[in-house]
Amino acid sequence: MEFFKNKGILEETFEEGRRLQVKVGDYEFLLVKPFDVPVYVENGVADLGVVGYDVLLEREPEVYELYNLGIGFCRLVIAGKEERLEQYKKASFLRVATKYPKITREFFLEKGIKTKVIYLNGSVELAPLLNLADVIMDLVQTGRTLKENNLVVFEEISPSTARLICNRASYRNKKDEIFSFLSRVQREHPKETIQPHPRAT
Repeated sequence: MEFFKNKGILEETFEEGRRLQVKVGDYEFLLVKPFDVPVYVENGVADLGVVGYDVLLEREPEVYELYNLGIGFCRLVIAGKEERLEQYKKASFLRVATKYPKITREFFLEKGIKTKVIYLNGSVELAPLLNLADVIMDLVQTGRTLKENNLVVFEEISPSTARLICNRASYRNKKDEIFSFLSRVQREHPKETIQPHPRAT
C-alpha cells in the first residue's frame, strides 16, 4: 500500500486488519494470500493484482504481466547443510522439500536429476535438519533464516520481485482505466514496462 501511496494513487494507506475487502477512493482492494492473487485476477474477480514473480513461475496463470514494480526483491534458491554441498553437486537423485513443486521439478529435470518433491507450506528449513529432505527450494530475502538454521545457498534459480498483473478480459474491455492506472504506477520509471507474457497472448 505504501508503494501506491508514494505514486499518488492512494491518498493514504489503511490498516490491514481482519477486513479482506477495502474501498479507498476510486479503488477497491482485496487482501488475499500471495498464491491466491492470480486466481482472483485470472477469474475476473479482480482486474489487477500485485504478486511475486515466484508465484507466477509456479502457477503460470492465464493473465497479462504488465509491470515490474521493483519492490519485494527475493531469490528462489536451493539450500542445504554446508557439509552436503559436494554430495549435492554429484547427486543423481535428491529429496527436495518446497512449496514450489512445479518450479522444483522443472529445474532439476533440466539438470537431469531425479527428485522426490516433498510439499511443505511452512518451516521448510527444518526438512534437511531432520533428514526429511536432502535440500530445500525456497524463497529467501536476506538469508537470515537459512543462516539461523545452519543452511547455506547451493544454487540460485531466479530473482523475484512484485509484478502488476491484469485480467485478460479487463485488458481489452477496460483498456483506458488499466492504462491510466499503469501510467501512474510507472510514472518515474517508464522504461520498466513488461509486455504481456507470451503465454497470455
